[in-house]
Order: sequence, then C-alpha cells, then structure tokens
Amino acid sequence: MVSLCVSTTTISAFLLILIIHSGHSPAAAFYLPGSYPQRYRPGDTLAAKVNSLTSPSSKLPYPYYSLPFCAPQHGARHAAESLGELLLGDRIETSPYRFSMLNNTATPLFLCRTDPLSPGTTELIKSRIDDAYQVNLLLDTLPVMRYVKNPVAPDVLLRSTGFPVGVRADDGEYYVYNHIKLTVLVNKQNTTTRVETLMATAEGADLLSFTGGKEGSGYTVVGFEVVPCSVEHDAAAVKNKTMYDEITSKAAAGCDPSVVSMRVQDNRPLVFSYEVAFVESGIEWPSRWDAYLEMGGAKVHWFSILNSIVVVSFLAAIVLVILLRTVRRDLAQYEELAGESGAHVDELAGWKLVAGDVFREPSHPVLLCVLVGDGVRILGMGVVTIVFAALGFMSPACRGALVTGMLCFYLVLGVAAGYTAVSLWKTVHQGDTAGWKSVAWRASFAFPGVGFAVFTVLNCVLWYNGSTGAVPFLLFVVILLLWFFVSVPLTLAGGLLASRVRHIEFPLKTNKIARQVPAAQCSPWVFVAVAGTLPFGTLFIELFFIMSSLWLGRVYYVFGFLLVVLALLVTVCAEVSVVLTYMGLCVEDWRWWWRAFFASGSVALYTLGYAVYYLVFELHSLAGPVSAALYVGYSFLMALAVMLATGAVGLGASFCFVHYLFSTVKLD
Repeated sequence: MVSLCVSTTTISAFLLILIIHSGHSPAAAFYLPGSYPQRYRPGDTLAAKVNSLTSPSSKLPYPYYSLPFCAPQHGARHAAESLGELLLGDRIETSPYRFSMLNNTATPLFLCRTDPLSPGTTELIKSRIDDAYQVNLLLDTLPVMRYVKNPVAPDVLLRSTGFPVGVRADDGEYYVYNHIKLTVLVNKQNTTTRVETLMATAEGADLLSFTGGKEGSGYTVVGFEVVPCSVEHDAAAVKNKTMYDEITSKAAAGCDPSVVSMRVQDNRPLVFSYEVAFVESGIEWPSRWDAYLEMGGAKVHWFSILNSIVVVSFLAAIVLVILLRTVRRDLAQYEELAGESGAHVDELAGWKLVAGDVFREPSHPVLLCVLVGDGVRILGMGVVTIVFAALGFMSPACRGALVTGMLCFYLVLGVAAGYTAVSLWKTVHQGDTAGWKSVAWRASFAFPGVGFAVFTVLNCVLWYNGSTGAVPFLLFVVILLLWFFVSVPLTLAGGLLASRVRHIEFPLKTNKIARQVPAAQCSPWVFVAVAGTLPFGTLFIELFFIMSSLWLGRVYYVFGFLLVVLALLVTVCAEVSVVLTYMGLCVEDWRWWWRAFFASGSVALYTLGYAVYYLVFELHSLAGPVSAALYVGYSFLMALAVMLATGAVGLGASFCFVHYLFSTVKLD
C-alpha cells in the first residue's frame, strides 16, 4: 500500500483547526506535516517495527521474516509505506517487540522458541551472517542505533544503525544474536497544545474538546539504542513459557556482546528474548535526529568543501577575466580594421572569418535537441529537490520523502524538457517548426526509456533473488502509467508551447557553402576530454559522501553544502564550455555545437571513473555478481544524468556567448 507521510485525514483536521482557531491566539508551536511529535503518557504502549534486512557488502535487502525470527501473536502486518520507501527497498512490518512507557523490565521477556532448524534454514542463517546482514528496528520513526568500540581508539564509540543477525567466531562456528537489550531515551514535555495533539492523532473527536488550552505532561521518544547479545537460555527456564513472560536467565545478565553462546546448528531451536529500559534524556525532540545526521569526519567534510569552493572560485574568476579581456581586445582590433581602408581586410583572422558558418546546423540536430531537453529536466529536478531538502521539507523522519520528491519533480518538469528541446530545434532551423512533434516525442522517451530499461532489468534480477529491493509488480505498473500518462503528455505540452512562441533569431546569415576547417595539430576532442577535470574538481569531494550514502547506508543531509556545490558546478561548466568554444572559433573551426555540449558533459567520464575507484577501494567487500550488477547499472545511470545536465549548461552558455559575440561586431 502506497501512502504519503501525512494522511488526508490529518491535513483536513489541521485545516479545520486553523479555521476554528482563526479568531483566537496563535498556537504555541507549529510543526511541518510529517514531523510532529508523538507524545506518550506513562503506561502507554509502544510498538517497535522491523524493516528489511540490509547489508553493506550485499546490496540485496531481504524481508525481516525471511529468517526464523519471532512474529507477533496475531501475525506480522505490513505498514503503510510511501512511494520512495518502496523504491528504496524498505518493507516495514510489525514486530513482537512491545513495551510500556517508563516501564523498565527487571528480568528478560520471553519472545518465542522456534522449531528445530532444518539444514536449509541453518545454511540460510549462516549465509546472512557471512554477508553481514543487519536487523533494522524502528520506534517512532527512529532507527535503532548501536554503539561499538573503535578498534583503533577504544575510547571512541562508533555509531551504526541496526545490529548484526549474528557473528562467526574465531572457532568457525556461527552464533546468532537472540537477546537484545533496548534502551529508549525519552524527554519529558510538561505541556502540549491541542494543535499538536490533533496533528498526532488526526481524530476528529478531539475537536469537541478543543479549547486552545494545555494538557498535562507527556514524553517524547528522542533516542532508540540496542545492545545485541548471543545467550543460551536454560531449557528449564523457557519451558512452557508464552510470549512476554518473564524468564530468569543468568546468561542474559549484563548482556555482553563479546560473549556468544547461541550457536546455529541443525535440528536445534532458537530462543529469542529481550529487555527494555527507559532513560530520561535532555535531548529535545527537534534535535533527536542529530545523532543520525552527524556524518563521520564532519570537520574534514566542511573544510574540504570550503577549500574547493575557494580554489575553484579563484580559478573561475581568473578564466573569466582573461576571457573578457581577450574578447574585448579582439573586438577593438576588428572595429579598428573595419574603420580603415579595404586593404586591411585581408589582415582579419580568427573567429570573425567563420561568421558565415558559426550558426550552421550541427550534425544530428534532433539528437542534440533531445539531449539538451533531457539535461534541462534533470538539472531542474536536482535544483528543486536540493532546495526543498535544504529548507527542511524532506526530513529523514519521513522515510523515502527525498526519492518521492525527485520522482514527482521529474515528472512535472517534462514540460521543461519538451519546451527546451523544441525551442532549440526551432532556433537551429530559424523558425521552421516542421518536425517538432518528433523532437518532443523523442525527448519524452530518450533518457526515461534508458533509465526504465536499466531499472526493469535490475528489478527482474532482484525479483528472481527474492529481494525486497525489487519493486512490487503493482508499483511497477504505476510507475509505467505515470510515465505514459503524466510525463509524456507534459513533455508534448512543453513542445507545443515552444512551437508557438517566438524563436531566437541569429544575428548573421549562414553561407550556402560550408567553409573548410583548417587542419588542427591536435584533435579538439582532447581538449574536450581534459575540460571535464575542472568541473569534476568541484564535485568529487561531495561525490564521496553521496556514494557513501547510497551504498554504505550512511545518512546524507548536508543539502546546504550540496546546493553551493551545485551552483559552483554550473558556473564552472558554463565557463569551461565558453572558453573551449572561443578557442575553437579562434582557429577557424565553426563546429562548436557538440564540443560545447561535451566540454562540460565530459565530467561524466570522471564521475564514472570515480565510481570504479569507489568500487575497488571502498566497496571491495561487495559480495556477489548481483550486487556488482546493481552498482554498475545505477552508476551508469548517474553518470549519464550528470552528462546530460552539465552538457545542457555548457551548450546554453556557449550559445549565449556566440550569439552575443557575433551580434556586437559589424561585419561587411
């Protein structure tokens, strides 16, 4: 079931409150939808949920109950999930872990005793342990966090979400973590407004007692921690026990993760138990995600980003100054020659000689228009998504919101893709609209078609392997329908709009016979390939953290820095493309269209190379050909998207430069 973070009932109730309360004093606090605090009174029931089993070495998530874990008494049920959660492979289900607010368990609670393990189940558990699969629990949208000692610096604790299924000991035997010690950090709130209560419950009955006053104290969950243990319970202690019965277990006392005893063996059952402790914390509810959002090496991250911004900005400023001075000098020389006698006309050289060919139609114009249109669409999606995320509208508390937002923005920006592609087509053909429908159709199927083809192949592989990373068939059909009935019509609508607006007119007429291009000592495509190094210099540091977030499960939430890096990347791409275009025109080479596109788009080559480097040196523990195929497929799509977006920037900047350059000088 696909649902948004905020239900329709919640939105309607909130709007109704605003109407009723419009004549009263304003509420004491306001929370964005999807990020309101849930308050609990002492004794209220809390229920943890489980997510898919994930692994840093294997990129195939599996359902939690694919292993013989304890299920709730009335069976596991799937929780409502957003579109982004399903695309990310999340499968959230109910769990048997239940406890009451502020009710600490003095003794461990019994969960269940499994049937004797069959040889197949035993091998499955062992393979999951070998691939370092993690159990992911959720409480009040907070992932469970585990603290472990740093082997290099024992005084430093490392944080990670989830806990391992088990461990392989030095003796070669496999042990499962069957007892967990949960710690719930709570913060006491003395007052709460009716608006917050209604936002949290969305019960219309609360409107009857709405007075704008305050209620009694409550508690919010601000932390969720776990210590996993492998203990072998006494058979007599768990005999005839039912779920949630207290059991006496000396083995569970202290819960030392370094001591393991619950061995995985054929024809042997597993016994699961847990205990919970509530600890009052000074962490405020708005700050409860800070522990998850703090990225490792944050100071190094910030310093590197600022250093890149300063260095690249300095280089870009130098390039811009040199370019402006050179262009002004050329214009002054040409104007001086134009005012003298015709005997000096033969002294003209450089870019002025290609005036009759500079706006000649490029080779494969349809393909160029389609690529630029898709590039504008991808760039627009990236900018809008990052801006919304930087403003806090895509909080990690709303799981999958970022992916959902990206998909929605991409669909809507089909208008921009169609408009840009057809506008460029009309400009190249000087107002001739013949063939615009073909351009718009191809723009609606080019990059989406490639992306959907790769996605379909990888999804079939995940289906075959029974991974939760596979998109359900119904959602697969929904995505296909969104493409055909939302994206394609919007792209065609953008093309139709562009076909009816006025095109950009060239300042010069194109000669009927193309001018011969002088032979170059070095291929201009060498400079095109080298030109991508400068834009990549602004991107590679941030790319490391993005790749770590995608493939190592780390939370990425420094979108403010990413927005600055994106702005800097666009600026550098534009300048690099303009400089390379000007260099080509100065050697009387008028074929600048495709070189302008690839001058900045060549950053994709370095992005793909960095993906290979990251695979070799950072993901060297990647297990299995399926995980490698997923990495290669999605890395290819990422590099292709980078090429289209940066290429569109480069071509747009070069076109503006060439148009301005040849419209500011008088030609005979």
